[in-house]
Parts: sequence; structure tokens; C-alpha cells
Amino acid sequence: MHSILKIKQVVELCGLSTASIYRLARENQFPKQIKLSERSSGWLSDEIHQWLDERKLERDGGGQ
Repeated sequence: MHSILKIKQVVELCGLSTASIYRLARENQFPKQIKLSERSSGWLSDEIHQWLDERKLERDGGGQ
């Protein structure tokens, strides 16, 4: 089962600003949010953690 993160939680997890998150998502460099209702969206926690794991792998030289 997936858990949903709101933007504030994504900001806290990633250390990025809200604007950076939306910009990177637009550039296909960050997971995109899913629409939950007309005025609400969120991110799948699995996708955010995978994105972070990929950054760690790149840092450690495993992404080559």
C-alpha cells in the first residue's frame, strides 16, 4: 500500500524548496504529484524514497 505525502512533507524529506520540486517535476527530474481531488495533490512516498536512493547512488558512484 502506498502512502501519500503532501508538499510540506516532501520539502522536509528532500531539503528542496517547493519551487524547486515543481520545477524539477516539470523537467522530468523529480516524481510528479498525483491529483487526489480538485484542489489536492500529493506524492507517492515510494517514488520520493526511490528518487532519494537514486541521488545517493549517484553520489556514491553507482550511477555510472
